[in-house]
Amino acid sequence: MKEESEKMAYLTLKGINKIYPNGFHAVHDFNLDIEKGEFIVFVGPSGCGKSTTLRMIAGLENISKGDFNIGGVRVNEMGPKQRGIAMVFQSYALYPQMTVYDNLAFGLTLEGVDEDVIEEKVKNVARILGLTDYLDRLPRALSGGQRQRVAVGRALIRKVNVFLMDEPLSNLDAKQRVTMRSEITQIHRNTGATTIYVTHDQTEAMTMADRIVVMKEGYIQQVGSPYDLYFNPVNVFVAGFIGEPPMNFVRSKVKGGKINVGKNVVDLSVKLDAAKLKAYEGKEVVFGFRPEAIVLEKEENTVEIKGQVELTELLGDNTNVYMEMDGVRSILKIDPHFTPEVDSKISFFIPYDAIYLFDGETEKVIK
Repeated sequence: MKEESEKMAYLTLKGINKIYPNGFHAVHDFNLDIEKGEFIVFVGPSGCGKSTTLRMIAGLENISKGDFNIGGVRVNEMGPKQRGIAMVFQSYALYPQMTVYDNLAFGLTLEGVDEDVIEEKVKNVARILGLTDYLDRLPRALSGGQRQRVAVGRALIRKVNVFLMDEPLSNLDAKQRVTMRSEITQIHRNTGATTIYVTHDQTEAMTMADRIVVMKEGYIQQVGSPYDLYFNPVNVFVAGFIGEPPMNFVRSKVKGGKINVGKNVVDLSVKLDAAKLKAYEGKEVVFGFRPEAIVLEKEENTVEIKGQVELTELLGDNTNVYMEMDGVRSILKIDPHFTPEVDSKISFFIPYDAIYLFDGETEKVIK
């Protein structure tokens, strides 16, 4: 018997590429193993290839190169229905002339499923999604969140292996997005379905995913748990994309084992061993720290940074403070009870273990 670690992944994408007839290379050498029941989120800016990858998984786009397996079976040439996949689109794609009941039942009706079975399945899905009281309504009589639940319900009602969701919450307002985030996460837990979810919103990725795939310009940048991506980013792009407000970055040349953050001198010997310090002497590094990682009182193993307050944003649970440090700008996230005055000069302190350093040329993290 094979050990657990040797078991075959449920979904395997190996060397997946998408090249369009005009030569545009949308996805480059995409490699990913997905276990059964995982909630995977593809995240990245517009045009990074995440939706294209999802459409290749769905069978809506041809795979130019590479192999896509489901349960050990290569499915490159199979259609969406043969793959046992259901997809939830950004636009809901509901039939406006049909009631909620008929929208949920439509796929099963086409398959010739018995009416009694359809009724039982529709009522069960409606109960899970809180749609029982809306089954006789048309989509136009529903809120955006309710329509999205119907769209999710149409996917749930089919007996499929994989659920794909392409930015399903982008048409909702902020409050509805928060509600639907938790609802989709709960549905995933209740059904145990393998789910691949595409979004450009890193908050959705962080709060919903078992693992996140960060993409940029068609390439995978990093794959890992939300914790891994937040605390152990592999490069400047991931560090800046994950986190709100984003990580602060300052470029500076290493001189005598030190760099300048504005006019503030930071000794790198606390972060880097002698060999690495010597290797980076005279070269540029990127100094990074997260807005919430700072403290306002001096502690051991911290570096002091002085600057002037340009703007403050009171958000209730915290205040965003926009700082100017001799031409270098940064954002701090602090307790609202200690909000400084605009134009005042303040000092803050960054613990050395909260400092990130990246190679100035490759932008990869310096371990």
